[in-house]
Amino acid sequence: MSRRHLPRRTARAVLYTLGAIALGGWLLVHLTVLWVTAHPAVLALGVVAAGAVGYLRTATGPAPPRAPRPVDFLALSAGDFEQAVAALCRRDGCTRVQVVGGAGDLAADVLATTPGGKRILIQCKRYAAHNKVGSEHVQRVNGTYRDIHHCDVAAIVTTSSYTSDAIKLARRVGMRLYDAGDLAQWARGGTPPWH
Repeated sequence: MSRRHLPRRTARAVLYTLGAIALGGWLLVHLTVLWVTAHPAVLALGVVAAGAVGYLRTATGPAPPRAPRPVDFLALSAGDFEQAVAALCRRDGCTRVQVVGGAGDLAADVLATTPGGKRILIQCKRYAAHNKVGSEHVQRVNGTYRDIHHCDVAAIVTTSSYTSDAIKLARRVGMRLYDAGDLAQWARGGTPPWH
């Protein structure tokens, strides 16, 4: 057998195989149609079942949305925590979201434009529950968010809580403070820090 004839035979074998598959598929469809037309009760039962399923889906309404899985923010690294806060901003309609945290960030970890068009600076503090955020952080953010970062709103978001001095100062300067409870509520779809 010469090598020239092998590809031709292989091509024929492929064509015969494809033809056999097509014929088998046509025969299966044809026999199914013949069987269903010979047994109209089965066809009617199938139509009724499909209608019932459609009606039940419409009558009960769409499935309720799944509750978002709780995030263990303390298990994240500091950088991942900043990314998680940025993701919450995006989820809630912010645009131009940037994670800018790191050395020399000038008290900004996340910058974004809120759905209302205001520019927000968020300082992220992933602290253990016993380590409260102090007033020095409020002072740093307050000193940079307007003039350096050109933002309208400033917030600090923490996995911990705040000292009483930090809370008092934030009230005086109009800064939003989100503690672990506020953060958990926000993650579940609650009010974001720019409201």
